[in-house]
Amino acid sequence: MTNDVEFVRLDKWLWSVRIFKTRADATEACRGSSIKVNEQAAKAASKIRIGDILRIRKKGITLTLKVKGLIEKRVGAQRVKDYCIDQTSPAERILQQERQINAKLYKNHTLKGRPSKRDRRTLNRFKENNF
Repeated sequence: MTNDVEFVRLDKWLWSVRIFKTRADATEACRGSSIKVNEQAAKAASKIRIGDILRIRKKGITLTLKVKGLIEKRVGAQRVKDYCIDQTSPAERILQQERQINAKLYKNHTLKGRPSKRDRRTLNRFKENNF
């Protein structure tokens, strides 16, 4: 962990710990008020410190992260746990899993005419799961 720095830009840190794919995406999320630092709306240039709590609204899910270490360079997925603690509620995780299942069921589904046999089976599976 990088302990020689006191604070890091929010957008750099979010990109470094792989919350967003690009730094531009992280900046855009900050502009859209999707990110709060210690319950305050944050700009991309906001400085974060160790111990700050981040609430990130991404794809309909609210992620809660606690800053454990500061970093400015992107790291591998294995090392992300050295820099943040995931405090997202179990209810949010369940909601995320349900959305992933629904996305898989309706992937490549086109609404052209009558459903094919395969489409009908997919629809029946979806109805049986009561989503």
